[in-house]
Amino acid sequence: MSLLNNFFSIVYGAAADTFIAVGSFVGITLLLFGYINYKTEGQLVKTIEERKKLQVVLGALLGLTPGCGGAIMVMPLYLLGKVSFGTVIATVIATMGDAAFVIIVYSPKIFLVVSIISFIVAIITGYLIDFFNIGINLIEKISSKEELKKLHKEFEDEPTELELNAKKESKHKNSLEGILYLFRHNQGYKIFWVFAVLGFALGVMDLMQIDLDTAFPIKNLRVIGALGTFFSIAYTIISKKIIKDDNIGETESKLESLKETLVHNAGETAFVITWIFMAFLLYEVGLEILGGEEVLINLMNKNGFLVVIVAVLIGLIPGCGPQIVLATLYVTGALPFSALIANAICNDGDALFPLLAINKKSAIWVTLYSLIPAVIAGGIFYLLGY
Repeated sequence: MSLLNNFFSIVYGAAADTFIAVGSFVGITLLLFGYINYKTEGQLVKTIEERKKLQVVLGALLGLTPGCGGAIMVMPLYLLGKVSFGTVIATVIATMGDAAFVIIVYSPKIFLVVSIISFIVAIITGYLIDFFNIGINLIEKISSKEELKKLHKEFEDEPTELELNAKKESKHKNSLEGILYLFRHNQGYKIFWVFAVLGFALGVMDLMQIDLDTAFPIKNLRVIGALGTFFSIAYTIISKKIIKDDNIGETESKLESLKETLVHNAGETAFVITWIFMAFLLYEVGLEILGGEEVLINLMNKNGFLVVIVAVLIGLIPGCGPQIVLATLYVTGALPFSALIANAICNDGDALFPLLAINKKSAIWVTLYSLIPAVIAGGIFYLLGY
């Protein structure tokens, strides 16, 4: 059967597998971490300002939290001069962004190993940066004391997503933007979590090797997974989050309201599912073109270290989407562990966007200083045969 004739079944299979095997588990996991963050109200972020000597360690711990929220919260602290440049480097080295959820679902053991390695590399690099006073003048060159005070006030006065949404709801009720906003915040997220719960139940049955097509009088339950994936794609488009996901306002809003936690975690999970689907589709189409898994494995073995370099280059792209694709390709067996760890170290997730918006020079240096340990760590694990 030609690729064109087989394309529909590939798309359907990728969509069903995305939601049932991975996406629904990501949703439940993300919801758990979101609820923990909501209950703790970001206490670690407040502590990091007070413990100067432990800032690098605390920054790395924030970076280790799955998703981008912990790393995002460190960026304003750096721009306000409250944490060191080494702390920022440690934070972004430790973070895997939303790609972490893919690895957690696939193998908590692999996630733990990646986290330990990233944490060690983050602390060593962060303290070395601070010891040699690297990056100490990046903020001072653009901000006098008066400008710094003004920037501080801008961050304090910046409305959270929750406050902005309240204004949107009253102002744009009859516009397309308002209608989509109301759907997302009133019905859309509830529909998504219904799909997520159903998908999670099917995923658990699938892990127990129960045939989803014959176990119940209702046949072809996998269609729920496919519908869940397509709804996630639509929800991501409505949320305007194809390129980047969380931002500072949304991160703060999730700490203020349980509903906002549910709304934004639905959007974040839908974003992850959209990119996982793209990765699965890319993998399946790639296999079809190449002629099977054996050809792919041979190709990867011949170009081993080049794969690690490509993973590093992908890690330099701001945002979580490409990193989710790479993590998913690792899950499918298309990439070695050395490529995963190299990408995890230089992957900044959405955390780089606040720096890019306010201080592009700092963002560039953060990217460059996370690249060096990524290449070193990836090279070491490649030489060790992983």
